[in-house]
Amino acid sequence: MEDSVALVTGAASGIGAAVARALGERGATVAAVDRDAEQLRTLVDKLRADGARVEAFAADVSLASEVEGVVREVERTLGPLHSLVNAAGVLRLGGVRDLTDDDWSATFAVNATGVFHTSRAAARRMVPRRRGAIVTVASNAAGTARMGMAAYAASKAAATAFTRCLGLELAAYGIRCNVVAPGSTDTPMLRSMWHDASGPAATLRGDPEAYRVGIPLQRLAQPADIADSVLFLLSDQAAHITMHTLTVDGGATLGC
Repeated sequence: MEDSVALVTGAASGIGAAVARALGERGATVAAVDRDAEQLRTLVDKLRADGARVEAFAADVSLASEVEGVVREVERTLGPLHSLVNAAGVLRLGGVRDLTDDDWSATFAVNATGVFHTSRAAARRMVPRRRGAIVTVASNAAGTARMGMAAYAASKAAATAFTRCLGLELAAYGIRCNVVAPGSTDTPMLRSMWHDASGPAATLRGDPEAYRVGIPLQRLAQPADIADSVLFLLSDQAAHITMHTLTVDGGATLGC
């Protein structure tokens, strides 16, 4: 990672922030992208105080023009892009009969279309250089049905399929594209699903009425756990891995 340039979306909090920190600690110059400019600035200030080389770029990944503008500015100011991490994500809960058109479109706009926008912009620049690595942070819900999470699961499944197809198209240029599929991770998104102090224990235990097993390892993932997996797939240690999904969920999907 030393002296490379990495762009991380959704970098203001949660898994994206952990990835940005991990990359910075390993010597990369990080372009931290998020639509929450204020929270992004707070994150960047913390990372800089710890010695990381990181710059903030406010953008909404659902808007192609903003993404193209940010990627262009990143390369102009920081240098050629080596890595992209698609970590931006939103969650709209609800049964299918209760989901609104806005719930569905807003979820796909970030979780799927946003991945398309950033990956396309990065790939156009990586291909002539014949190098690069892209990792999309999806979810174990992409391959396992979850009650009340149809929009989220479907959007993550779309992002997973897209990333694999992109990996096939870019393989001839030496560019690898992989997916990390986290399970329950201690982030603001997960905490938004809890209604009281019993939330963590309930997540570990599972919910038979919702056909959801618990977590066999009996611990919630920390954002750093997911970041470590992302960095592995970006690194030369994964030089012969592409179009792969690495599930990081403590066994919650029973290895499926």
